[in-house]
Amino acid sequence: MKSSVKIYDSAAETSLKLADDIIRRIVASATSEKPFSIALSGGSTPELLYSMLFGEMADSVPWDFVHLYWGDERCVPAGSADSNYGLVHKYLRDDTGLPAANIHRMKGEEEPAAEAIRYSGELSSTLLLRNGVPVIDLILLGMGDDGHTASIFPDQIGFFNSDNFCEVATHPVTGQKRITLTGKVINNAEAVVFLITGKKKAEIIRQILRGDPESITYPASHVKPVYGSLDFYLDNEAVGML
Repeated sequence: MKSSVKIYDSAAETSLKLADDIIRRIVASATSEKPFSIALSGGSTPELLYSMLFGEMADSVPWDFVHLYWGDERCVPAGSADSNYGLVHKYLRDDTGLPAANIHRMKGEEEPAAEAIRYSGELSSTLLLRNGVPVIDLILLGMGDDGHTASIFPDQIGFFNSDNFCEVATHPVTGQKRITLTGKVINNAEAVVFLITGKKKAEIIRQILRGDPESITYPASHVKPVYGSLDFYLDNEAVGML
């Protein structure tokens, strides 16, 4: 596993540099006439990235080659303010030319267990497989204040060892149901990128990057792509304790 840590002055610069890198990867894939798959994350942190990638920088992207997936989804309708799909749709320009068939959303409005099974099948039928597991070119992840990533929370860390491609998670505080990719898919990706900004997560980042023994309690520390790369895009506040 190749790993790197990239640190920038602000959340805005961090998002811009990541947007540039994502576009570079897409263009390289399109030049070889290969589709490029991205699994997107939710929460407030990637919102600035999406406003750049799907908005002001969209003209630089050969969208015909892009397939959008999601790393997790809250079990709410697509029009809900809590929807991870809805967050992306908010910034996705109508004139990008991204084919509707290339948007592979988790359907949060469906019965969770059934949707986890359906989405697992969609991953298998639309992506290349490696050792029987779907391969996503780039998985974008965030990290919560408790060290969770995607919707794998500390009390459900066993999802990293699940034989399934998707599981139904339960938020430990709100009880909200969520659908999440498991470690089997996350760690089979060609590239995994963490986008983390803000000082609230600095202590957890320090523990994970230093490999402290206590870091194993954080789901984010279990992201270790077997065949691909792992990159951390951080702002200065997120590395304040390094």
